[in-house]
Amino acid sequence: MTDSTRIAFSPCPNDTFVFDAWAHGRVPGAPALDVTFADIDITNGVAERRDPAFDLLKVSYAVLPYVLDDYALLPCGGALGRGCGPLVLTREAGVDLSDKRVAVPSETSTAYLLFRLWAADVVPGGGVGEIVVMPFHEIMPAVRDGKVDAGLVIHEARFTYQNYGLHKLADMGEHWEATTGLPIPLGAIIARRDLGAETLRGYADAVRTSVRLAWDDPEVSRAYVMEHAQEMDPSVADQHIGLYVNEFTADLGDDGYAAIRGLLTRAAAEGLVPALAPDALAFP
Repeated sequence: MTDSTRIAFSPCPNDTFVFDAWAHGRVPGAPALDVTFADIDITNGVAERRDPAFDLLKVSYAVLPYVLDDYALLPCGGALGRGCGPLVLTREAGVDLSDKRVAVPSETSTAYLLFRLWAADVVPGGGVGEIVVMPFHEIMPAVRDGKVDAGLVIHEARFTYQNYGLHKLADMGEHWEATTGLPIPLGAIIARRDLGAETLRGYADAVRTSVRLAWDDPEVSRAYVMEHAQEMDPSVADQHIGLYVNEFTADLGDDGYAAIRGLLTRAAAEGLVPALAPDALAFP
């Protein structure tokens, strides 16, 4: 591996929890980690541009079909699980989203891909009106204030939306799990293929070790997590970590890979993303 590794991920508690040990030099033998915090819409764009400024990126699984020629999916470090899907929120209960304005965190996000698959099954005519992209932390206030009719939210919003007086119209994860039986793929860690197989395997080992160290003593990471959490109560941060950092973070395993293939294969069949090559998800 190189002397320093450049990574971009979100300031959300699950990412800072996962990478705390590596970022602070507590992973034996791992290179120094140069961290840039960026919203998922930004990191997805970095990957799509093949920006060489970063060696590792946290991106949406939905962007993988566009970037896997140049990046490899790491088998660890990401966000995938059960009961952790994006939510559609509205000011009033039972809103029909046909012809409505819906705020989403990114048009290349897994949340939006899950939303489109849900809408195809549930929304009359299969579509909504205008899609408005905005940073995820702005979505709930926009719904509350009537700037949009509904919002697709991710991360800790599933624990805090009641504070905004909002209603849960639908849970994208519940729909996905009910229709497929698979866990929900959300965020992936990818690395530049041109760094070579040995370096990529070293990155995966460093991520796994960082996750294990965080689990062994969660209090060690608390300062880093809370420093970057956006005005978040510590109990919400703990819930966030408990939900999004799980066995799939340590290793995707057969169920994790099945979920990723299931999502991207179904999305490709609907014409929403390009089809994956057979070995696209293989790790060096």
